[in-house]
Amino acid sequence: MKPAAQSIEARLKAALTAGVVAGLVDIVAASMINHAPPARILQSIASGVLGMAAYSGGGGAIALGLLLQILMSIVIASVYALPTRRLPWLVSRPLAAGLAFGVGVFVVMNLVVVPLSAFAPKPKHVTLAFLSLNLAAMLVFGVLVATLARWSLRRAGDADLVGG
Repeated sequence: MKPAAQSIEARLKAALTAGVVAGLVDIVAASMINHAPPARILQSIASGVLGMAAYSGGGGAIALGLLLQILMSIVIASVYALPTRRLPWLVSRPLAAGLAFGVGVFVVMNLVVVPLSAFAPKPKHVTLAFLSLNLAAMLVFGVLVATLARWSLRRAGDADLVGG
């Protein structure tokens, strides 16, 4: 395999690892923040596609929510991991880069993804505490993605890591 192909493969593996782990941790965090069981969180995620029908969809809606959560998390982790070849500070400074990335994920999810989805029910009001807890969860998500991407790329012996 050519070095560039190895580099892309290593970054995709890093995104897969980081996305799956951070996505699962995010479900637990959402469950704690919302005082709801993980199954209800997964139904809420599925409601982004199914609307209110997700809450009466049983195991199928829960499985869809899990699939959507993991796929979204892998895509989000790919946004972080793929540019690490050209932006090596993403690997060498995972805490700072992960925190910044977490803020970006929070903004995109709350201002683009959720409003464009069929997510239901729409909250009547959102408190500062709720926003703060969700921001904290996305900061953890970002740091997890950054740390796991760094770990995965180093484990792969990625030759493109400069200063990492």
